[in-house]
Amino acid sequence: MIEKLYNFTIGDEKKIEKIIDDDAALINHFIFPNGAGLPEHFSNSNVYMIIVSGTLSLQLGDQETHKYPAGSIVSIPYNIRMNVGNRDEEVLSMFVIKSPSPRLYKEA
Repeated sequence: MIEKLYNFTIGDEKKIEKIIDDDAALINHFIFPNGAGLPEHFSNSNVYMIIVSGTLSLQLGDQETHKYPAGSIVSIPYNIRMNVGNRDEEVLSMFVIKSPSPRLYKEA
């Protein structure tokens, strides 16, 4: 088989799963129920957030929090302070693509 198959969780419980981890890209899948999210941190690569369901609440740098609904793709540059979470009732499901892999920034 030439292709490689990757699976991800479908559900309503909080989940953070690493799907792909290679030099070209790191792909994570997040499921956040209302009130769940990540601790404040800085982007460690170029980040692309693909919102599959629910609404992402995202605060970058000194900006106010913005909300992005399902069907949105958000691009975030390297080394930006960020707060990521779900402040809405519907469960948030999204993929986060980091390209190149953050480990390449650490090796530079």
